[in-house]
Amino acid sequence: MTNYDLLQLNDPSLLHEASLLNGKWVQAQSGKTFDVEDPGSRQVFAACPTNEVADVDQYVVTSQKAFEGYRLENPRTRAKILLKWHELIANAREDIAKIMVYETGKPMVEALGEVDYALGFAWWFAGEAERIRGSVAQPSISDRRTFVIKQPIGVSVALVPWNFPVAMIIRKVAAALAAGCSMIVKPSPETPLSVNALADLAIRAGLPAGVLNVISTDNENTPAVSERLCKHPLVRKVTFTGSTRVGSIVAKHCSEGLKKVTMELGGNCPFIVFDDGDLEQAVNALMILKWRTAGQACTHANRVYVQSGVHDKFTRMITEATTQKIRVGHGTDPSTTMGPLTTSRGIEKLERHVKDAVKRGGKVLCGGKKPAQLNGHFFEPTIISGMTSEMLTTREEIFGPLLGLYKFDTEEEAVQMANDTSMGLASYFFTKSVDRTWRLLENLEAGMIGMNTGNSSCAESPFGGIKESGYGKEAGKDVAIEEYLISKTGTLTVGA
Repeated sequence: MTNYDLLQLNDPSLLHEASLLNGKWVQAQSGKTFDVEDPGSRQVFAACPTNEVADVDQYVVTSQKAFEGYRLENPRTRAKILLKWHELIANAREDIAKIMVYETGKPMVEALGEVDYALGFAWWFAGEAERIRGSVAQPSISDRRTFVIKQPIGVSVALVPWNFPVAMIIRKVAAALAAGCSMIVKPSPETPLSVNALADLAIRAGLPAGVLNVISTDNENTPAVSERLCKHPLVRKVTFTGSTRVGSIVAKHCSEGLKKVTMELGGNCPFIVFDDGDLEQAVNALMILKWRTAGQACTHANRVYVQSGVHDKFTRMITEATTQKIRVGHGTDPSTTMGPLTTSRGIEKLERHVKDAVKRGGKVLCGGKKPAQLNGHFFEPTIISGMTSEMLTTREEIFGPLLGLYKFDTEEEAVQMANDTSMGLASYFFTKSVDRTWRLLENLEAGMIGMNTGNSSCAESPFGGIKESGYGKEAGKDVAIEEYLISKTGTLTVGA
């Protein structure tokens, strides 16, 4: 039922309204499907299989069988597959980005940027495939030697959200494939098509059938299908990106069978601007860190703290930049700089947050409502000053285009306010003081610290949080691929 008038690709064969099982595109056993909607127009343009719990076992069994062969492939062969995958994705860059625009709503320029960013992970882990190392040691007993070898853990499962469907998939899948694991991807119901396009290209790159399976389902069946995947006895590793609430449920599921788990969960990220900071630099960073993806990213600035000496000036600068540079519209419109939210649930949450802030004394400087002239899930870029710790935006992850401004006086006060959250994904600060930089790096409670920058994510850098923002790392040297490996110790007695 694909609406090709709406979605015109250079290579239409990349679009699959199906699930990928052992190298073949298939439907659910029940024949049921769910609609895929363009959030910028609310128009249904495709449908994918509604798999149920009864469908899950065949995906895991074929993945296990494929793993038994793929684990024996030498690292250079795995690296070559990843490099070919990288090449094919780069060649299909525009088509993949266009699918993303219609699935997520993000502007075309952002979608293209995500593909470019995501390609770094395929390239990085192609190199990491040949860098897996064990060790040899002489223990305290003279005639013994201890060996440690690294092996792929087995069938892995990726449960992914809709906000970065291409980057999330490549970051997780490339690490698993480099390590020698097979992987089953359960995409978000909002974004199955971009994931399928990537899987199609992996097959074209030479990945053996079953090493990468993709099982789609709707929102109603997602909890049950995910639970079955997590609890399946053949699954040894689960990687989840999503909310802290759902992550806690996934972790409980994975405790059955003691699965290895990576959790990349929600954020309540502070963005701190000091009197001695470069205000223009901070504004430019915040424009990206708040409005990109319509504010729908766990690493985005959730609470903006500005020191009293520059508070009013910074407020004017960010408000002027927002009202002059942000144009809300459909992602296919070249003049659009911010698209819609991906789901209607995001609109409802934003309205609740704005109402709460105004009730508690906040002042809306711009935005604050849905634009009347647009039909999709749109919300105006909103800035509210006079924010306090009692407001919902302080306690909850916003996940939308709402920027709240808080005033502080001292560094100690800023650190206390920034750390006053159960989450600890990322923190950002702007200052020209070297001493303060070192203090903040050590004192801010977050897994990632942006120092005079709002962009700290790349393939070379470990990605992950602390506290209720999760555990484990994705990307970076050694640590990410270790998530898909087991260590096996051998002890040898050496003869005289």
